[in-house]
Amino acid sequence: MRLAIVIGSVREGRFGPTVAAWFANQAKRHGDSELDIIDLAEVALGSAGPSASPPAEVASALDELTPRLAAADAFVVVTPEYNHSYPAALKNAIDWHGPQFHAKPVAFVSYGGLSGGLRAVEHLRLVFAELHAVTVRDTVSFHGAWQQFDELGELRDPAAAEAAAEKLLDQLDWWALTLRDAKAERPYVA
Repeated sequence: MRLAIVIGSVREGRFGPTVAAWFANQAKRHGDSELDIIDLAEVALGSAGPSASPPAEVASALDELTPRLAAADAFVVVTPEYNHSYPAALKNAIDWHGPQFHAKPVAFVSYGGLSGGLRAVEHLRLVFAELHAVTVRDTVSFHGAWQQFDELGELRDPAAAEAAAEKLLDQLDWWALTLRDAKAERPYVA
């Protein structure tokens, strides 16, 4: 299975890469998925919204990003919560792509303060439903994330998060393989 882990935050000083690195290690231990970590801070989409004629810099970024999303069998979106929702850069990256998400599963790893990013996840579920994606029910959520990880990016008390990641990955694998096999037998129509 080809698994794309998308880091949704692009802010300076962001915590997303720490959470994504932890999750990537969980995914490596879980099975033999081929991982592609997509850091949106390295994708120069800027604030230009989807259009038939994107600026040259955006077109170049899309030439790199779009095939990576298309090649994925499943996605894990790593997102913080900004003002009860998810980052604008993540929304923009999603909006440039539709067919790349059709009939594919999407799971979420969120982080933040008291809510642990879960309000961002609830908003993302609606967006991905519109794109004909299947969202995995279980999430991994870090409440007060900055206190849960040490200076090396390791969880101070990993047992609960590791169990949640295992369950999420089991569900994601099931959906990814089931949908991939179904699409091979009969193409999905959006």
